[in-house]
Amino acid sequence: MTCIGFLSVAPVVEESMAPYVADAVAALDEFDVAYETTPMGTVIEADDSEELFAAAHAAHEAVGARSDRVETFLKIDDKRGVDQRASEKVDAVERELGRDAKSDAEGGD
Repeated sequence: MTCIGFLSVAPVVEESMAPYVADAVAALDEFDVAYETTPMGTVIEADDSEELFAAAHAAHEAVGARSDRVETFLKIDDKRGVDQRASEKVDAVERELGRDAKSDAEGGD
């Protein structure tokens, strides 16, 4: 998979967005993409930008089915000459750091 995207789809609402985000994530299952949901968005991997755009559009529409206003952010890294997974990008950073690219600290007082 060479096309990697970062997708954030959110309704403009005051209540919890979790049900809407769940709808967006569920919509991705209809496409030939791999994805990982994080607290701030979902990383999507596809063979090409066409499939990535289609999946992102479906997620946007899934949220729009229950909300009058939807904000969608899509960032794409379309590395056409190289077959690279998103996890490999993180691995490269960790090699440079010499450790995991995350903190063990938990938020607190």
